[in-house]
Amino acid sequence: MKKILISNGRVVDPANRIDRVQDLYVAGGKVVALGPAPDGFEAERVIDASGLVVAPGFIDLAARLREPGFEYRATLESEMDAAMAGGVTSLAIPPDTDPALDEPGLVEMLCYRAKKLNRAHVYPVGALTIGLKGERLSEMAELVEAGCVAFSQANVPVVDNTVLMRALQYAATFGFRVWLQPIAPFLSRDGHAHDGEVATRLGLAGIPVAAETVALYTYLQLAKITGAHLHITRLSSAAGLELIDQARADGIEVSCDVSINHLHLCDMDIGYFDANCHLVPPLRSQRDREALCRGLAEGRINALCSDHTPVDDDGKQAPFSESEPGATGLELLLPLTLKWAGRAGLSLGDGLARITSDAARIVGITKAGHLSAGARADVCVFDPAAHVAISRDGLRSQGKNTPFLGMELPGKVRYTLVEGQVMFEG
Repeated sequence: MKKILISNGRVVDPANRIDRVQDLYVAGGKVVALGPAPDGFEAERVIDASGLVVAPGFIDLAARLREPGFEYRATLESEMDAAMAGGVTSLAIPPDTDPALDEPGLVEMLCYRAKKLNRAHVYPVGALTIGLKGERLSEMAELVEAGCVAFSQANVPVVDNTVLMRALQYAATFGFRVWLQPIAPFLSRDGHAHDGEVATRLGLAGIPVAAETVALYTYLQLAKITGAHLHITRLSSAAGLELIDQARADGIEVSCDVSINHLHLCDMDIGYFDANCHLVPPLRSQRDREALCRGLAEGRINALCSDHTPVDDDGKQAPFSESEPGATGLELLLPLTLKWAGRAGLSLGDGLARITSDAARIVGITKAGHLSAGARADVCVFDPAAHVAISRDGLRSQGKNTPFLGMELPGKVRYTLVEGQVMFEG
């Protein structure tokens, strides 16, 4: 591995509260120093970062790479390329592949394939139940040995609360993390959009906020009973955030995240049946969106994710209610984070914390998400002043499905380093 000097950049490391212009030195795949050069350091490559920001590589809490089982929508190669172009160096992978990530062999194969590509680090989230069917618990201990960092049902709720309680009890016994998306199956059944005026006007079956809060209340109470380490994924409503606030006041330990889509869009953005706005959970009201933005800025919501879900063109060209839900997001994580932080009046460091150090704590990563000496040299160098026009041709992801097509967003990635190797130059 080359010795690399990243010179004259504005180093922004939220974990260490660093925000100043200084040099960064990389050797042996690790950060070796900030500021003055270490004794005897001779750079084999110099990256001039004048006018650029040097930050830890970003950590995405929800990125579907579509392997195994959905290679017609995307492949590991295409989505890893997208991650590098977006400065995303660590990816948590939901278990809703085909087959689901419920067997150690599948997890090991995914990790092997990802490592062989030598790009972003992959952190599989294992299936909480076999086949995500909500009937029998998966072999969590074996899945952790295979590489899983947490357990989830992705977008598939467990109908039987007895099964869910037993899963949380088992996870709590061994200290495993459980990530749950709050979806009440019967309240959300057959719905496609937020239950409000827009859905009524368009004739779309609605999904009420109660579909989130009813499930969320159940999860929080079961976490209180079992003592499980609970993380709530993709929060979508003001009422949901209030429930989490109340749970924390009652002594329940719970973290949560929100997707970039729900920070910038609401149900009105569906317009005239824009299938790119067909998401799970659905885009909710403007009031909900504003509450999520405030909650993230105040730290009540702990992290931000892309909820990257590549869908092929056929899946999005169907009528709204029949289209495949999801949006591509790996390459938009930085620009949309910068846009949100600017609107919220946050410092650059506070904004980037939500996709670096804060996200690292949720996954349980200690060697990434910061630029301390000895840390893994996962680094993103970007131009915060440059604007990027979002277009189908410009996206490296195989999925071109995003509501932000045609927009210009701030933040252009210039270099992405993974373990001290330059994997992207733009």
